[in-house]
Amino acid sequence: MAGIASHFEIKNDEISEPKIYLGADVKKFQLPNGKFAWSLTANTYVKNAVSTVRKLLAEDGQELKTGNRKHKGPLPPDYKPELDTSEECGPELTSRYQQLIGILRWAVELGRIDIIIEVALMSQYSISPRVGHLEALYLIFHFLWKNPMRRLVMDPIEPEIDESVFAHNTDWTELYGDVMEEDPPKMPEPLGEPVSLNSFVDANHASNVITRRSHSGIFEFVNNALIAAFSKKQNTVESSTYGSELVAMRIARDRTVAMRIKLKSIGVPLKGPTNVLCDNQ
Repeated sequence: MAGIASHFEIKNDEISEPKIYLGADVKKFQLPNGKFAWSLTANTYVKNAVSTVRKLLAEDGQELKTGNRKHKGPLPPDYKPELDTSEECGPELTSRYQQLIGILRWAVELGRIDIIIEVALMSQYSISPRVGHLEALYLIFHFLWKNPMRRLVMDPIEPEIDESVFAHNTDWTELYGDVMEEDPPKMPEPLGEPVSLNSFVDANHASNVITRRSHSGIFEFVNNALIAAFSKKQNTVESSTYGSELVAMRIARDRTVAMRIKLKSIGVPLKGPTNVLCDNQ
């Protein structure tokens, strides 16, 4: 920091550890091995978001649902928004719906990946939501109200993975030719300890009972730190679970290539190929 201060003005001449980043609370977290790692929480953001929603409901003479919930997650596990036949929202409620979706999507960006599937699902109805869809968003906010604290730890420890499950000795030359991994132009010299990349991929086949389109889910890790999450409906209709899993794997492959190029561009050394794991057994 002293080197930075010699070139740039430090606000109020104060140098301290970061406490907030883009709305997320930043704090050091002690790992089981006694070392410390940075962590993110959306606690403050979630509290402010819930307060905003409660004020909006109060203006309508309503309140955020606080009754006994029969489900532990943000939405009931058997909820199907595509089957909702309630009244369509007018312009004012549609605008509110879009506002709430924006708030929830940023909560996901700040680490609330426990609602990523539900938010991705409800985002599909932003153009023309129904009253039932809006009520579902209120259920998600109620879940956040009762569960404001989740911590995302940037764990630098390399995970232990059974390499025997990967076919390292397979010759793919016949299918792909003699290819090499793409490197970014003018790539800087890698510095520091090499990191491993791991992606977890899954698909919910034909989850939409009307269109029969599946939903992809991908988690990307650098060592034990979750750095990217993806949840989105697929563009095609697949006739089998195998097809939907393969579509999700193709998306994971594209994201993996982009992530490797990005890390190489900033001089991060990579340890071997990226492990991609899915429930294919």
